[in-house]
Amino acid sequence: METPNVVVVGAGPTGLMLACELTLAGSKVKLLDERTDMPNITRAFAVHARTLELLDARGLAEELLPRGVALHEVAPPGGLELDLRELPTRFGMVLIVPQSGTEKVLQARADELGVEIIRGAKVVCLTQDDDGVTIECAGGDTVRGGYVAGCDGAHSTVRSQLGIDFVGKQYETHILLADVQLDRPPAETLGGVANEKGVALVIPFGDGWFRAIVWDRLREQAPLSEPVTEEEIRDAFCRIAGHDFGMTEMRWSSRFLSERRQARHYRKGRVFLAGDAAHVHSPLGGQGMNTGIGDAMNLGWKLAAAVRGSAPPRLLDSYEAERHPVGAEVLQLTDVFNQVVLGNSLPRRLLRSALIGVVTRVPPGRRFLRERLSGIGIAYPHQRGEDRLVGRRMPDIVCEGKRVYELLREGKFVLVTAAPVELDRPDIVHAVDAHPELPDAVLVRPDSYVAWASERLPDSTEVAAAVDRWTRVT
Repeated sequence: METPNVVVVGAGPTGLMLACELTLAGSKVKLLDERTDMPNITRAFAVHARTLELLDARGLAEELLPRGVALHEVAPPGGLELDLRELPTRFGMVLIVPQSGTEKVLQARADELGVEIIRGAKVVCLTQDDDGVTIECAGGDTVRGGYVAGCDGAHSTVRSQLGIDFVGKQYETHILLADVQLDRPPAETLGGVANEKGVALVIPFGDGWFRAIVWDRLREQAPLSEPVTEEEIRDAFCRIAGHDFGMTEMRWSSRFLSERRQARHYRKGRVFLAGDAAHVHSPLGGQGMNTGIGDAMNLGWKLAAAVRGSAPPRLLDSYEAERHPVGAEVLQLTDVFNQVVLGNSLPRRLLRSALIGVVTRVPPGRRFLRERLSGIGIAYPHQRGEDRLVGRRMPDIVCEGKRVYELLREGKFVLVTAAPVELDRPDIVHAVDAHPELPDAVLVRPDSYVAWASERLPDSTEVAAAVDRWTRVT
C-alpha cells in the first residue's frame, strides 16, 4: 500500500479541512478518526465572517449558508450591540449552524477530492525519525506517513505522545449544553438572560431545534458525571430567565468544565498540532471551530509545499510563528468574556463589563471588537520595509470579472497586478486589474493572506523574486 505524504488524525472540522487542503494541493492523505460514524453532534455552532471567507476561497461558503441562520447583530458581555453588517466582507454575520452541518459540507468535499478516511482508528502510539512518522492504532495496525497532523481534540493523543505541554487552567464553573425544541421561542435570534443567578441562552439552528446554554450559579458545582436532564435545563431557565420558552424535547446534552489551555508548541519535527489539540478555551464568543479551520488553512498549503519540495526554508516553521499568537489572542478574548459573565467576584465582573462597555461606545472600539470576534482582524507579522498590506487578509476585490476569492478556488497563489507583467509560472494564477485602494502588485497566499505587495508596478524580475521567496519551482 502506498505510504501517504501526510496522516491527519481526527476527522472533525479542523481535520477534514486540513485533509481537503492537502489533497487539493496534490498530497496523498490518510485521515484517521476514532469515531466509527459521523454523529449528529452540535457542540460548535458559530461560523464567523472570516471563516466564511476562508470557506468561500474553496467554494464551500455557498454550501454552508443554507444550513444555518444568519445573525447580523451580537451583543458582547457588558457592551452595546455590534452590527456585523459593517464589517468589510460579503459575510457580515455569524452563521448559526450545528457542527454536524459544517462537518457534512467538509465531508462532502473530502469525498469529492478522494480523501482516504479510516474510521474506528484509535491512535495509541506515535514515533518519528528523519524520514517519517509511524502511528500505531489500537488492535496493532500501523500507519506510516511523511508527516502527521494531530487534529484529535482537547485530549489529543498526538500531543501527549509528543510530550508537548498543554499550558493553562480549568475554569471552576460547570456549563450545561442541550439541544431542545421550543414551543415559544424568543422573537430575537439570540435570546436569553444574564444576571446574578447565571446565564441562560437559546440559539436557533434553523431546523426547529435550539441550542440551550446554561451557567447556573445554584448548580455550578454539580458533579460532571451527573446526567443533564430536561428537568434541570427547564428549571434553570425558569429561575434565570423567568420562563423556559416552552421546552418540549431534548435530544442531546452535556455538562462540562471549560478550560483555557494552549499547546506550548504547535510543531515537533514532522508532527503538527491544530484545532482543539493546540488550543481550548471558554465557548463564549464561539471561537473554537473557527480558530481550528484557520489553523488548517494556514498549515495546509505550507505542508503541501514541503511534500512537493517547493517549500522555502522556514516555511513550515511559519505555521507556529503565525498561528500560536492567534491562538493566544483568542484565549485572552474568551477569558475576558468568561470572567465578565461567569466570574464569582461581582466587583470584578462589573469592572470588566464596564471596560467593555466603554470600548464599544466609541467607533474605533466597536470596529476593533467586531474584527476580533469575526476574525476579520487576524493578521500575521510582516518585516520592516514591507507593504502595510502584507500579512493581512486580502480584500475580496473583482479582477477580470471574478472575485479574488473565486480565483483562489484551486488553492494556488494569486498575483494581481495593475498592468500586464510577464510571469512564467503556470502554478500562479495571474489577474490584471487596477484598483485605486490597492498597491499596483499584490501576491495572495492560498489561504487568502497577502504575501507581498508593491505600491509601484514591478518588472518581471521583481515579480519572479517575490514569488520565489514563497514558492520554488519543483
